[in-house]
Amino acid sequence: MHPSLLSLTSPSALPNFFINPTKYPFPIQTEFPKTSSRPFPLSIQCPVLSVAIDASPATSKILSKPSAAEVCRTIMELSSTGTLSAISLQDGWPLGIGARFVVDAHGTPALCLNEPGKLFAPAGSSSFNVQLQQSRSRTRQCTLLGNLEKPEDGLLLKKLCTRWEKKFGEEVDEGLLYVIKVDRILQLEDFKEDTVWINSLDYVNAEPDPLRNCAEKIVYEMDTKHTEDVLRVCHVYLDTQFQVTEAKLIWLDRLGFDLYLYSLEGTFTARVPFPREVSDEKGVKSSLNSMFHLAWEVEKGYVVPDFERVKFVKKISRHG
Repeated sequence: MHPSLLSLTSPSALPNFFINPTKYPFPIQTEFPKTSSRPFPLSIQCPVLSVAIDASPATSKILSKPSAAEVCRTIMELSSTGTLSAISLQDGWPLGIGARFVVDAHGTPALCLNEPGKLFAPAGSSSFNVQLQQSRSRTRQCTLLGNLEKPEDGLLLKKLCTRWEKKFGEEVDEGLLYVIKVDRILQLEDFKEDTVWINSLDYVNAEPDPLRNCAEKIVYEMDTKHTEDVLRVCHVYLDTQFQVTEAKLIWLDRLGFDLYLYSLEGTFTARVPFPREVSDEKGVKSSLNSMFHLAWEVEKGYVVPDFERVKFVKKISRHG
């Protein structure tokens, strides 16, 4: 069965050089010369096989995943609530309260709080923990350490109010906004995973992932409509010592995507890099289509992959 490809455009707008939509479930643009009526070539010399070059995974010399600072910036952009913790004025115990927030252009969180001075020491040390659940499978989190302060810049305050109204659909009282002057950040990939410390400069200089607003939608489409293609990609792009019976995408970003692999030996996690960095939804779908097609050709024996397969997989506890 031919791989089911992700749609890049509306079928009604397709020019004549697109594949016939009645033959394939999703239209893609072809860049190859016409061949015989045979649906796919049996000879590896055929020009149509040039797609294998474009779909080769990134080499180890190329960054294959975002930095921890970039992950934190993405978490902060996509989340809307977190837990503020500081020492209580009443009895000296650590106290945590939930709060909604927005971030400015540098990732500084602005929280809406009702007289926090009644609970915490003014301008005292605090932490702000933010969690982001991805595909109901992994919960990434970051904890920002710093001091809770009132914003003094009037222009910044107005920008924060604008961001608040855009994110929550309501106005916010300027007098209730407090910012956290970030000193350092603790990042955690998932529960029971190792932690990574990030300094404030790396955090400020990092950029949130450009695919953050469409990643969840694409992952859902992959896991519901393209399960066979995802599993085929695992067989071709991953070099595992066990038989993968099921694969599920967790998340994707500009450099690749993370997977859960299920087998009789347990549950594993792995990462597959894109052939090249992508910057938008059209780019990521184009890369996935190329990878689907190459994996299908390899499975059928039309081509032999000439790239190094990903060998690193990590066993994890089974998720319920």
